Amino acid sequence: MTSVIWIVVAVLSTFTVGYMGYSRYLSRFVDLDDDRETPAHKYEDGQEYVPAKKPVLLGHHFSSIAGGAPIVGPITAGAIWGWVPALLWVAIGNPLMGAVHDFISLSGSMRHEGKSIGFMIGEYVGERGKNMLLWFAFLTIILVVAVFALVVGIVLNAFPSAATASLVYIALAFGFGVYLYQLDGPFLPGTVVFVAGVFAGVWLGIQYPIALFPAVESGAFPEGTIVLLEFLGNGAWLPGAVVSADAILQPNVAAWVPVILVYATLASALPVWVLLQPRDYLSSFLLYSGVGGALLAIIVGTLLGTSAQPLTIDSSIGAYMGFFGSDLAIGERGITPLFPLLFVTIACGTISGFHSLVSSGTTAKQLNKESDARLIGYGGMLGEGLLASVAISTLAVAGATTAAAGGGIGGALPNFATGGGIILTSLGIPQSFGAPFMALVLVSFLLTSTDTAARLGRYMMEEIVGTRGSGTTTGFSADLGSIAKGRYTNPVIQISIAYLLVISGEWVTLWALFGGANQLLAALALLAGTVWLANWDESKQLASTGVPMTVMVTITVLGLSWVALWDNFYQKLILGNVSGLSGQISAVVQMGLAFVLIYLALSLVRIGYDNITTVRSSSGAAAEPSDD
Repeated sequence: MTSVIWIVVAVLSTFTVGYMGYSRYLSRFVDLDDDRETPAHKYEDGQEYVPAKKPVLLGHHFSSIAGGAPIVGPITAGAIWGWVPALLWVAIGNPLMGAVHDFISLSGSMRHEGKSIGFMIGEYVGERGKNMLLWFAFLTIILVVAVFALVVGIVLNAFPSAATASLVYIALAFGFGVYLYQLDGPFLPGTVVFVAGVFAGVWLGIQYPIALFPAVESGAFPEGTIVLLEFLGNGAWLPGAVVSADAILQPNVAAWVPVILVYATLASALPVWVLLQPRDYLSSFLLYSGVGGALLAIIVGTLLGTSAQPLTIDSSIGAYMGFFGSDLAIGERGITPLFPLLFVTIACGTISGFHSLVSSGTTAKQLNKESDARLIGYGGMLGEGLLASVAISTLAVAGATTAAAGGGIGGALPNFATGGGIILTSLGIPQSFGAPFMALVLVSFLLTSTDTAARLGRYMMEEIVGTRGSGTTTGFSADLGSIAKGRYTNPVIQISIAYLLVISGEWVTLWALFGGANQLLAALALLAGTVWLANWDESKQLASTGVPMTVMVTITVLGLSWVALWDNFYQKLILGNVSGLSGQISAVVQMGLAFVLIYLALSLVRIGYDNITTVRSSSGAAAEPSDD
């Protein structure tokens, strides 16, 4: 049988070549220069623009971009089409497309005062293009916040130990921020003490798991779980809650969602040094341990045979399961073609538009030196690819039995935790500890992405309403403009819409479109980078960004067209594979949203193409915009 180690070898080989060779070329290509002042120093305000040490910023960036999607996507794709197609897209696409996307987004934003990709588009193609991209990004952010908050609730319900550990390291993050930035404590000793506290929190979570409401099914929670709100009943009265073992929004999940959204609101409004920087840095050690530990365990277990079971690919996971996939692909969709749906399904493990918002939203405002962009931008995305390879490995070890129950988070979480627990036995870690630990790793990714998304949504709205000087307005005055751009009031708008989306159940309807919107955003970020390079210097080659942009536009437009015409129009409306008027309305809404996304993307591509051809056909290209 095929050993799982070949998944690791393939990814490490292409990623090493990409970082040692291609990223070095790109660094010279965009002229990274440590003598040039970064926005973090030029506009340092103690609120948003705060220079960060490279390991601290790498921790924030990696924690923010690595949400649940690089786990859910590769596992789902591997179960449908086989582990080889999933592996190839991650191993090849990540260093050539995803890492380029993140690096160019970060570098471009850094050269434009730490502003968003929407601002970059506006600089070169005008206000119409800027506003289209900003609204596109803002609406995508609301979907991200809603889906991630729900998924965090699902994970905390499945693994109550993760709830305790999460509370512990959030508290530690506040302490570390005060220690580092207010008390000016030494960095290395503080790291040792507070990281030790994070891992102590993992142990504490396993010993004292917590939940907000009782489990729907007897025995679903570990023995000794502390139910904090049991005195309020079973939670059936919560908005959207369904008391059923088969329901996604069980009372305990429905209770965690608003808690997570309120936390995201507060985290997005506080200065970055208070929570965002120190929390992401500390939690990154948990994330590095999960990803790095699993990769090391695969190597050790294969070479020394120390795992609880052979680390070979389970017979239920085929190398290639056909163009239309395995039985998991046969459902109300009828058929699920590998092209273009494999690429949209894996999404964040290879390339993600959400990363451009992180790169050009929070990370660019904290870069201490320009050269840091290579490790943080390009290297950070390779780290997410390693997470995707671990996800494929956990699927390969655990088998497709849990994934076949329905894919998505319902299948990915058991696979990631169960398979990860088996893999970690190679290092002498009991599976009873390893499985909850891997669940905690998943929660850490999700929490950091959720609150970073809320902060990015605040930035988007501030740019839409024309704020100058991010985060300077509280929003507690009477006029609507102040509320829309206030750092305390603006996030409330986002999380309110996100909460309504979750409790209404419409997140299920929009989930397929979320993947399409995210990938289209990646194409538009690459478009922004290509336009920037074309206007900067007429001698700059545009293939490094232009080719990935063209590929992503093609894949995503075809994918969204398939969702609209096959999944909704043909399957649901023509064949009638949907029940009731509400189902038909939902299908029509999905079709409309898909075509709106396609229209926005193609319109922006046309505007960008016109700008590039005009600049390149003129006698001389426009100069790179000044930071002043």
